[in-house]
Amino acid sequence: MEQLIAWIEKGKPFFNKVAANRYLKSIRDGFISAMPIVIFSSIFLLVAYVPNIWGFSWPAEIEAILTKPYNYSMGILALVVAATTAKHFTDALNRDMPRNNQINFISTMIAAMVGFLILTSDTISTDTASGFSNAYMGSKGLLTAFISAFVVGGFYKFCINRNITIKMPEQVPPNISQTFKDIIPFGASIAFFWLFDLFFRNVFGFCFAEGVIRLFQPIFTAADGYIGLAIIYGAMSLFWFVGVHGPSIVEPAISAALVTGMTENLAAVQAGQHATHVLALSTQYFVICAGGTGATLMACVLFAFLAKSKEMRAVGRASIIPVLFNVNEPFLFGAPMILNPIFFIPMIFAPICNVWLFKIFVDVLGMNGLIYTLPWTTPSPLGIILGSGVAPLAIVFTVVMLLMDAAIYYPFFRVYDKQMCDEEAENLDEEAIAAKTAKMNDAFQGKASASSVAETAVAPAAAATIEAAPATAEGEFADLNGKKVLVLCQGGGTSGLLANALAKAAEDHGLDLETAAGAYGAHLDIMGDFDLVIMAPQVASYLDDLKKDADRLGVAAAATQGRQYIALTRDGEASLRFVEEQLNH
Repeated sequence: MEQLIAWIEKGKPFFNKVAANRYLKSIRDGFISAMPIVIFSSIFLLVAYVPNIWGFSWPAEIEAILTKPYNYSMGILALVVAATTAKHFTDALNRDMPRNNQINFISTMIAAMVGFLILTSDTISTDTASGFSNAYMGSKGLLTAFISAFVVGGFYKFCINRNITIKMPEQVPPNISQTFKDIIPFGASIAFFWLFDLFFRNVFGFCFAEGVIRLFQPIFTAADGYIGLAIIYGAMSLFWFVGVHGPSIVEPAISAALVTGMTENLAAVQAGQHATHVLALSTQYFVICAGGTGATLMACVLFAFLAKSKEMRAVGRASIIPVLFNVNEPFLFGAPMILNPIFFIPMIFAPICNVWLFKIFVDVLGMNGLIYTLPWTTPSPLGIILGSGVAPLAIVFTVVMLLMDAAIYYPFFRVYDKQMCDEEAENLDEEAIAAKTAKMNDAFQGKASASSVAETAVAPAAAATIEAAPATAEGEFADLNGKKVLVLCQGGGTSGLLANALAKAAEDHGLDLETAAGAYGAHLDIMGDFDLVIMAPQVASYLDDLKKDADRLGVAAAATQGRQYIALTRDGEASLRFVEEQLNH
């Protein structure tokens, strides 16, 4: 096992490079930027269709009113993703561009949307009253949206790098000059999409978006099978086990399939058919990642309530609330689960067993796949039940899944608990022997005089007084007054732990220190307002890119690692010292 872990860890630099790939990052960040659409639209579906379970159906007019926000938000998801992906891809390209010759992300967003509409139009019509085609503007067009964004970024980089632009005199206002500067790359991009669309349609007889779906459909079908699901989610957990954020590598490749699966499941249920897709967004959030990647919810429960080891029990109880809301970094690094040989098998196989059990319920027992999307921080059992529309079989599945996860983790938990108890007992014995020896030495040498005893009695009280007195603005950490710190993680959940710890410690010391938490990928527009940006462990591999942005904006940047981050979230004093060191570095 040790050799296997060592071999896997050797590949960590490569995995980090994959996670930092600008194309994968742009897909992930572009998709995350559009997630409010998915979550917002599902709220209206819950209101519209969940009452059907109890035999109540809204009148057709009310149903149309309730579903209109869904149709006009989820119905243009791919169009929005084309723009958001183009924006993040432009940010990535600008890191390697001269500061005085940057690509205009607003222009690339517009060009990507126009190009996407050209590639997804399924007809060529001269009837202006018919408008443009919307068949692929929803989840079906996501892959085409990514392609459109990358093509536009490539054209803009080529033109801007070589100054193939319209240059205006210096007297012309910058905003007007920028408009003319964008004309050539914008025109080249759209001309390419237009000519390519004509060629593709004449050769194959259908639009490019349809061709992309036909090309990837066999892959998506295979991914929705037992072997495909095991490979996808086994890999995601494996990456996390070695300390690399698994979803950063795996999710961009399947993001289109995840949303498409949800959309098609909903359409099937609305048509009175069986929703068969297992590979769907809510399945990943609440079935595979129950408590976070590695399906660690029940493992954390075992630590918190059944562990005999004091350290394990403390870690479990301190982590149980974040893990319940699918933020499991405190548990992964605090236990630790990461690179812990004892938990290699359950951490990899619990998510696989979860998704296989779910597929059995869908394929064999006739349960519908999940049809509604809720925020990923929704507790897993609640997410499964609501995501299914409160289906009775989903409730049964949830109970069985949690019991199965507990059974998978339990034997490994017992082994680790015994090991930790032995270590704690050994440490206690060593401390007792050391204390007894010191006492005997003091008695033998007669060092304990009355005066020294008095001093010893007074010293703790003085120390307590010093510790209890909060530092003033002129005292310790005074140079942090007026500073602003931004903490970044993958989804904005883990970063909140350190941001809150810093805020509380600053308040205890009477400091004017402003903290905020955010998600990497959505940080670029706000990081210029901060003095320091701290990266949580799961995004530490992006430090080089962040430093490029930070240097351009005059902001300090730092990354944290595993247990170091968890220790900082639990020790306000240490977190303040860390911030002080980074700002003075």
